[in-house]
Amino acid sequence: MVDDGPVLSDIVEFLACPLCGADLALTERTLRCPSRHSFDIARQGYASLLPGDAHTGTADTAEMVRARDSFLGAGHFAPAADLLARRVSDVRGRCVLDAGAGTGYYLGAVLDRLPDAVGLALDLSKYAARRAARAHARAGAAVADLWRPLPVRSGSVDAVINVFAPRNAPEFHRVLRPAGVLHVVAPTTRHLGSLVEPLGLLSVDEEKTERMESALGGHFEATSREQLETEVSLDRGDVLTLVGMGPSAHHIPAGELAERVEKLPDPVRVTLSFAFTAFRPLRQGG
Repeated sequence: MVDDGPVLSDIVEFLACPLCGADLALTERTLRCPSRHSFDIARQGYASLLPGDAHTGTADTAEMVRARDSFLGAGHFAPAADLLARRVSDVRGRCVLDAGAGTGYYLGAVLDRLPDAVGLALDLSKYAARRAARAHARAGAAVADLWRPLPVRSGSVDAVINVFAPRNAPEFHRVLRPAGVLHVVAPTTRHLGSLVEPLGLLSVDEEKTERMESALGGHFEATSREQLETEVSLDRGDVLTLVGMGPSAHHIPAGELAERVEKLPDPVRVTLSFAFTAFRPLRQGG
């Protein structure tokens, strides 16, 4: 089990108060700012840095997080994690921020290639943060809303990774150092293609990449693009776990999903298709 204290002491220098933006300091099991705003550290090792009026209705549930931990732990997405880690391995700095970290699976892979770096995992789900806090010996985790000002000091992180998660361009730009890099991983239109129609899954918009780059424009410029596509053989239990960890889990009743999965071949071949894009931050106004 990862020792909570040292991990949070390693990342506290990158944290900011979500209420006033001031620096946070670690005092035993509490994070405090000079204005006396305080945030307790859960016994599982993560801190909740949500303002009091935050809404967490869209956060991953405990069941979704368990499904993600099980599926990723089986290695099905390992090629994507490996490629992301290789793309981030040239970071020359100390902190990697995983925005929308989930269980911290990808952050752990990145930190394995960066022996001198620490990682900060942010996610809206407390269930995800519990697991992310133990994803790596040099990772710490906090509950935070990516659509709000991030509880991270300005210009303090060397890389932001964002895997299948919301993207807040102004905030990513603010927290990155001028020489930092934003690494985005998104599904392509071919991702899970053989499952979309028979299971009624949410499909990927054909213009997703263009819309993503447009949304990041003004703050970032794309510097490299790469795609990874592979195929895996999944049994019906794997398929249920895969669907259960993603956004379709919010839209398909469990009983109805099970009926649809029973009609699939067993095993079924499934395409996994990922788009990797690196972005450099633009000068403000440039």
